[in-house]
Amino acid sequence: MSEPIAFVLRRTGGPEVLEARSIDVPRPGPGKVVVRHEAIGLNFIDTYHRSGLYPLPLPAGLGTEAAGVIEAVDEGVADFREGDRIGYFTGPPGAYATYREIDPDKLVKLPGSIPAETAAAAMLKGCTVEYLVERCARVQAGETVLVHAAAGGVGSILVPWLKAIGAHVIAHSGDSRKAALAKESGADHSLCCPMDALAAEVRRLTDGKGVPMVFDGVGAASWNASLSATARRGLLVTYGNASGPVPAFTALDLLRAGSIFVTRPTLADYCATPEEMRASAARLFEMIEKDKVPVRIGARFELAKAADAHRAIESRATTGSTVLIP
Repeated sequence: MSEPIAFVLRRTGGPEVLEARSIDVPRPGPGKVVVRHEAIGLNFIDTYHRSGLYPLPLPAGLGTEAAGVIEAVDEGVADFREGDRIGYFTGPPGAYATYREIDPDKLVKLPGSIPAETAAAAMLKGCTVEYLVERCARVQAGETVLVHAAAGGVGSILVPWLKAIGAHVIAHSGDSRKAALAKESGADHSLCCPMDALAAEVRRLTDGKGVPMVFDGVGAASWNASLSATARRGLLVTYGNASGPVPAFTALDLLRAGSIFVTRPTLADYCATPEEMRASAARLFEMIEKDKVPVRIGARFELAKAADAHRAIESRATTGSTVLIP
């Protein structure tokens, strides 16, 4: 194994601000465990922390998701022991590291059927999908849903999950290659038209009605299309900012769009307790084990090359999930 490292964020900015430093293997403090990471999940929220869109008190660690093995346990910890295979996906930031100390309340035990890379690739995105579909929007069989960025990290799990519960999926992607991947994931219609043409295409496919639900992780670039594609009294779930934050809007905008509902949920509020977090992970692992949700790892980077990984996801050069390998 190479020399242990951890990334520290001392200032916000582009990928060049990511700074790796050598570390010693930590010892667990009171009530803590030390985890040796085998795979680390790369997520768009990492770029929001790095850029300052979601401010962190600096200096800070980076990354909220990883999987590995417990290296050491404080004597006050009852539910975990050395050698346990674990994962976590609700932070706090600091996953970009070979080893880290963490509160065991943040951990889930990994089933034997779930490899560390799969867990690191799927937990944050997959549990995001779980709460979006099953607890936020409460999608029912037969309902038609529009999914933006359908071949991306969340989208590549969201599309097959929706199909597994019997929804009808209209997928939208940024190019024809990604649209083909979304179609392979099960989308009933997989589009790659310009954003300014998307709403009209969705209306055409729905006999002019629009869709009762939209899942939008793109943000600024897709907002108008999402608003215009939502059916009367429909729900627009804006859960990400891949192209920047949603522009300011008023209640009258929602009236004019057809008395629609808008929510801006976040994983932290749907996995706010260890019980909620572990139940969400258990549901995800169930879907993976039953082959309902394939986990596609589109790219792997050495941990030391985290800046290159950030450049890749921000340029939309990746599909599926991206993992960092210590």
